[in-house]
Amino acid sequence: MLMVIRGINAVGARTRSIVGGVGLGMVFLVKTLASLFSAVPPFQEIVKQILFVGVRSLPVLLVSSLFTGMVVALQFYDTLVRFGSVDLLGSAVALSLIRELGPVMTALMVIARVSSATCAEIGIMRNEQQFDALDCMAIDSYRYVMLPRLLASIVAVPILTAVFDMVGIAGGYLVGVIIHGESEGAYIQGIFDTVNLHDVMMGQVKSLVFGLVVMWVPLVYGYYLHLDREQAGAAGVSRATTHAVVLSAILMLISDYVISSLLL
Repeated sequence: MLMVIRGINAVGARTRSIVGGVGLGMVFLVKTLASLFSAVPPFQEIVKQILFVGVRSLPVLLVSSLFTGMVVALQFYDTLVRFGSVDLLGSAVALSLIRELGPVMTALMVIARVSSATCAEIGIMRNEQQFDALDCMAIDSYRYVMLPRLLASIVAVPILTAVFDMVGIAGGYLVGVIIHGESEGAYIQGIFDTVNLHDVMMGQVKSLVFGLVVMWVPLVYGYYLHLDREQAGAAGVSRATTHAVVLSAILMLISDYVISSLLL
């Protein structure tokens, strides 16, 4: 009986922790977005963060998108050859990248490169009491620190997704047309005949939501680092960063399914 009571207490404590964390995250998001209307946004800092999130992510994104498109084309080619439908290769590659793989892979690249670094940066700022210093100087940390990073991610991730899609389709062209000698006209015309505005909008809507999620979660973990006494010091920053990356990826995949089910 004592074990049952302890189990119930543990489940209750965990539930309270999860509900409290969700509440803190929502309050954080509302305060950050509300700061956008309180005064003129710090455009210089926003541009700086767009440079960090977007431009500096291009090298790894270009390499990953090229080989993702090549692998997708290779897999589809092997399958379509069995059914005598190789002319559909361009359509298959473009649709899979634009509707699904492009937004998801871009978000994962951003999580690996940007989200982890952002959570560590904000966590170190919290440990060094820099946010307390900003509060003492009557500077809104939500507006000057959080908002530029959140807006930069929302702006940069859809653009990175579009770049991923184009380079991935080019990688598919390299495999299908250059390597396997399929018809260039069939590959390109298949894309124009199959891909429509709804497909493009689905990918862009996903990338907008992903851009919000992959930056929101690390910011929350870093900003509220001080609320958990076990998260103090460098080890605490490391744990918070790990949790933020994992949760960002999980929430991104959950939102991917929800958006797909609503827009399909």
